Amino acid sequence: MVARLFKTFLPFMTPTVTIIIIIIIIITFQSQETDMIKKEAENILKYKDLTIEIQRMWNVKTKVIPVIIGATGTISKSFRKYMSNIPGKHEVKALQKTATLGTAHTLRTVLM
Repeated sequence: MVARLFKTFLPFMTPTVTIIIIIIIIITFQSQETDMIKKEAENILKYKDLTIEIQRMWNVKTKVIPVIIGATGTISKSFRKYMSNIPGKHEVKALQKTATLGTAHTLRTVLM
């Protein structure tokens, strides 16, 4: 199943690709530090089989980066470390604002 999922990306790969980054973005209602660390570990383990299969199929390095933000904008201590592994410029405040606004929208939809 995984092979079929990633077959569509194969034609776009060039010989210069050396690493594939799998980014998992989760907004959770658990805002305690320990719960967020558990979520990060869960997701790294959850996608471990996928990273191994990609490494074997395409002979490239793979990395799983969990980006977990609490519904109220809380982040874990390791959040900035994970964000530094993603290429490009990222503002933590903008991500927190997006998570908070999304939560507010969901609550408004449910309560009205």
